[in-house]
Amino acid sequence: MQPCPPGWYERWRAAPRDATLRETDASTPPAESLLQRIWAHQRLRREAMATFDGRPLIVLHPGFPNPEAGPDFRDALLQFGAESPVTGDVEVDTRPAAWRQHGHDRNPAFRNVRLHVVWSTRPAEALALPTLVLEPLLDAPLEQLEDQLGATELSEFPAAWRGACAGPLALLPPATLAALLEQAAGTRLRLKAARFAARARQVGWTQSLWEGLFTALGYKHNVWPMRRLAELTDRVLSDPETRPPAPFEIQVRLLGLAGLLPDQPTRRRAENDAWLRRAWDLWWRWQAGVADCTLPRSAWRLHGTRPANHPQRRLALAAHWLATPDWAGRWPAWLRTAEDPRRAVAELERGLQPGPDPFWERHWTLTGAPLARPLPLLGAARATDLAVNVLLPWLRARADTGADPAWTVKAERLYLAWPAAQDNARLRLARTRLLGGRPWPRPLRAALQQGVLQILGDFCAASNARCDGCRFPECVRRLAAGEGESGTAPTGASPS
Repeated sequence: MQPCPPGWYERWRAAPRDATLRETDASTPPAESLLQRIWAHQRLRREAMATFDGRPLIVLHPGFPNPEAGPDFRDALLQFGAESPVTGDVEVDTRPAAWRQHGHDRNPAFRNVRLHVVWSTRPAEALALPTLVLEPLLDAPLEQLEDQLGATELSEFPAAWRGACAGPLALLPPATLAALLEQAAGTRLRLKAARFAARARQVGWTQSLWEGLFTALGYKHNVWPMRRLAELTDRVLSDPETRPPAPFEIQVRLLGLAGLLPDQPTRRRAENDAWLRRAWDLWWRWQAGVADCTLPRSAWRLHGTRPANHPQRRLALAAHWLATPDWAGRWPAWLRTAEDPRRAVAELERGLQPGPDPFWERHWTLTGAPLARPLPLLGAARATDLAVNVLLPWLRARADTGADPAWTVKAERLYLAWPAAQDNARLRLARTRLLGGRPWPRPLRAALQQGVLQILGDFCAASNARCDGCRFPECVRRLAAGEGESGTAPTGASPS
């Protein structure tokens, strides 16, 4: 049996979505669940956002999805026009009238809603509160967003429950399982590349890369304030003396803009206080010119953040990248010359490493005690994450727009050969749900891990913990039985 016919995973993935799309037409608004995903991932032309009454809107954080009764998103951080940022909830509906039709205006659980996000409005339709219309703001056609955001990120599943696909997947020979996961990983690479391409159409390739890198450095708790800082890199790099700012200056500007520059010395750690005095000598002269875009400290979620992932230290790392002339421009050249994957990995890791930084190599934060021994600002595990989730998808997106298809092939080949990333809670859950404790195919590569995560998003997140109605177990059974060799995925198939 052929390990896994080319295109097999994509056809099975697309089948249920194609059927859904055929049931709608241009006059039918998208499902609220899709609108919620568009809002959560901010698949919008963010620089063009304005409320229906014309006030510019900056989304500093879209809020946390609310699984309970009440508004769709809690604790969003929004800035309307020149006003100070406000924290509040966001409700997503297809039309403004749903606010009263659903009784939200009489429900105390909705009293803190600051923004009503809707698909479209009708002429003279009453608006109960500030309203953002999504239809003209999408960063890609709706059908592409349905493909790219077809399933939300995995919500919490009971870790002890094996998925219904674990049994069929156990029947696949290791080579077939590896080929299946590689195809799912290829889908993940394509979707990530499509998001970069959509953003690059709005802000250019270099800016889209900065946004991807800063977002990745925000981890799960601080994605959106980091993304906002990335959107301000032009302000950070501007200088009245027309000279490139040094890494220390950029660190100060980023930390000041972030609202993370302490305004008082520690009075007990001389090295920290000396750094802060130097920083304030620069910041007090610069802060007035950026008061309109300085983030409030409330934008950050610091409780529960690992010390190595503290945003102060991650911004110190990003400052070194920003200070390097044409740092973003080196990566297409790296791809052009990358031949041997092992050598390419080493070159990329070296390219991500910043120059020497005596303070930050010995500190997690600006107020904490010094470390027992120096540690690099970027470890090998995080470099792998940045390569797989940001740089390679960004390069694949750029290659797709070029005239040489060999670049696309090379980006995919490197992606499939990249060493495995560090284990984490989501991957451990994936092995329980999908593989039932079965070992990874060897050798373990990042693409196999990415493939499992893509299956979780495409299928597990669209079902429930009991796998009710999930089509994936059936399609795996057909692959195990050799039916995948025909290369077709019957659109009417259903779980047996």
